[in-house]
This record gives sequence, C-alpha cells and structure tokens, in this order.
Amino acid sequence: MKYTRLTKEQFEELHQEFINFLATQSITAEEWTDIKTNKPEVAEEELDVFSDLVWEGVLSKVIYLEHISPQQMHLFHLKEKDMQLIAVKLNRDTADLTTSEGFEWLRDNLLSDDVEFLTANKVYSEDKALDKFKLIQQGGVITKGDLYMYFEKLVVK
Repeated sequence: MKYTRLTKEQFEELHQEFINFLATQSITAEEWTDIKTNKPEVAEEELDVFSDLVWEGVLSKVIYLEHISPQQMHLFHLKEKDMQLIAVKLNRDTADLTTSEGFEWLRDNLLSDDVEFLTANKVYSEDKALDKFKLIQQGGVITKGDLYMYFEKLVVK
C-alpha cells in the first residue's frame, strides 16, 4: 500500500465508487461477500488498492495546502514542477493562529517585528503525489488557496 487506507467513514462516503471499482474487476456483490468471509486477506488487498486509487485521484488535484499551528502558518502552492511555501511565524506566544483572535492579531500586526515571513521553493522528488501526501500526513489541509494568495501579494515581489 502506497498511502493509507481510507477510514470507515470515507469508505461509506465512497460506497458507490467502491461498488464500481469491484465491478471493474468483475466482482459481484455475492462474490465480495464470499471474499470477505473466506478470503479476508484478499478483501484487505482490495480495500488497500481502492484506497490508493482514491488517494491518487485526490492528490492529482491538490493545488493548495495549509498547516496552521499556534505560532506558525505554512501555506503551500503545489505547482506542476515544484511546491512553493509561504511561512508566517509569530515571534510572540501571546497570539495563537488557531483562534480567530490570533488571526485578528496577525491581521492588525502584519508589519510588526513580531511577525516573520519566509518563502521557499522545493522541487518534487520522483513521486510528486507522495510528496503531497506526506504534507497531508504531517497535518496539511487541502484548501482553495485563499490564504496563500492573500499572503503571496504581501511577500512575493
């Protein structure tokens, strides 16, 4: 398995897609019931293959990720050949970026010495999808990129 198995809730959400996946392998509902009962290892393999296919599809479409902690914000733009990062670091621990008050403080103090901006670019490894997946595993959340685009106007010249 390349990524991680989908959760029970994710499988429930993708129930119809999983049925279609089994159908592409000519596995009927009765055969699936039999496989789960008599060949649980084969059933596990099918769940893993389906999970990887779903992750591949999701990762191929991810363009922006955010990872926000109390004192730092990492905003990623996942381009075709590389990923670009805008990092915002608070040099004071009285503001917490995971709260609306902390975000308001940041907005009001963007030009303060207590706020540090960093930018970086990184070329993908040979496996771009896995690079994206690792960011998600580390706490990255898929977004539409609103925060990235806002800060890009401020820091990228």
